Amino acid sequence: MRASGTFKVTGFTPTAVAPTPAVETGLPVGVATMEKHYEGEVAGRSSTLFTAAYDQAAATGTYVAMESFEGSLHDRRGSFNFAHSATTLGTDRESEFFVIVPSSGTGALTGISGSGGLAIDADGTHRIWFDYEID
Repeated sequence: MRASGTFKVTGFTPTAVAPTPAVETGLPVGVATMEKHYEGEVAGRSSTLFTAAYDQAAATGTYVAMESFEGSLHDRRGSFNFAHSATTLGTDRESEFFVIVPSSGTGALTGISGSGGLAIDADGTHRIWFDYEID
């Protein structure tokens, strides 16, 4: 099944966590926590651990995120984890990865597995979709 929706980032808090030992590179690694709110066939909220090496001025870099979602996909309510990453080169995304973490589902989402994706429209709308199965 596919569930899709839109989301807004409602919180982004950089942390003091830094890789050790320190290694100097062209782009430093940063860690933050995020909160997101979802609407549509995907409805609820999430908490995210976000790691990135990113150049704001050039809009170039790569991120890796582990997200914990609580809410519903269609009419199934519960929670699960999913991981995603991508590389941004200005306005283009590449090398995207998205997976629902096996055995992480609870409630009516117990047994969930699958993948999905993220997209950002030209107007700034953030979109998400899950292609999933429930055992």
